[in-house]
Amino acid sequence: MEKIAIIGIGRLGLCLALNLERVGYSVVGVDLNQQYVDSINSKTIDSSEPLVNDYLKESSNFIATTKIEEVFFQKCQFIFIVVPTPSSLSGEFSHAHIDSIITELENHGKQSTTKHIIINSTCMPGYCNSIKEKLEYLNYTLTYNPEFIAQGTIIKDQQHPDQVLIGSSNPQTGLFIQNIYSKLCVNNPIFCHMSLTSAEITKLATNCFLTTKISFANAIGDIATKVGAEPEKILEAIGADTRIGTKYFKYGFGYGGPCFPRDNKAFTQFASKVDYHMLISEATDKANETHSDFLVNDWQLKYSKQETIIFDSVTYKKDTDIIEESQQLKLAVALAKSGKKVLIKEKSAVVKLLIDSYGDLFLYQIDAN
Repeated sequence: MEKIAIIGIGRLGLCLALNLERVGYSVVGVDLNQQYVDSINSKTIDSSEPLVNDYLKESSNFIATTKIEEVFFQKCQFIFIVVPTPSSLSGEFSHAHIDSIITELENHGKQSTTKHIIINSTCMPGYCNSIKEKLEYLNYTLTYNPEFIAQGTIIKDQQHPDQVLIGSSNPQTGLFIQNIYSKLCVNNPIFCHMSLTSAEITKLATNCFLTTKISFANAIGDIATKVGAEPEKILEAIGADTRIGTKYFKYGFGYGGPCFPRDNKAFTQFASKVDYHMLISEATDKANETHSDFLVNDWQLKYSKQETIIFDSVTYKKDTDIIEESQQLKLAVALAKSGKKVLIKEKSAVVKLLIDSYGDLFLYQIDAN
């Protein structure tokens, strides 16, 4: 049985580990949090991500550890790195967590047999090339393989990707990774093989195009609303053109969450570093802010001070517990601070987060579903 290591088994890494285990791999997961590791090994973790709890209970070839040495003891041939790359104030990603893992690998010296490192974390273009030679000297290959997933559907998205992005300087290594995904995927995705830097650009550019599409749809919807036209019908008609399509082309809240806003800013920063003014990405950010302001003004006029404004969800995406960069929450806060009565219906975990951050600014109702 082939052995795979996942360094970083947070929400995304844990889903990847469980999906790989289900298709026949023996998986070692590494995380710094001992309590979290223990809850995985005892199968007592309570994840809000669909299917995680069930898949973990059914698993038999997945162990978690806080010791990276276990990766070598278990003789894992493939090592996936799935750790955070948080945004800096400038918008660029910090690779500090990946760098610390590379240092740990260096401490274990040159490998007697070739091992394959696969970086899943979103990186700035050029980063993988900056560490490639160091890893090759230690007898590791390097592949950049970010995933296109959404919180709340991670396991399903990993099983049904439209495309699998594989950036590598070694064609044979790319085929090894393709073989892994051929087993993992339920569908038949398109495998996109390219260089490391090309893959890094592709990851950011894909999300930037989606944010542009969302912002354009919302701008059309705002204009239609101002003149009493029908936003949904207009966008449905535009999206019927197969060159455009209906995905991410609805009228609603702006884009938010842990990926879209930061990828858009990071791509703008990368473009400026290579002396290119990425006007579209800058305009997309401004359009998202304009739409947010439009909604605040529109809802201010729509509701009287006596009415209670009800939000069925204020997470960035319904059925998740993530409030990071949530446009729904941003609207709710603006309305409540202006004196409107705002009732939020959410899961208890989300309500706790809101109370910790906003106290009694809102009325709350626990959603048991």
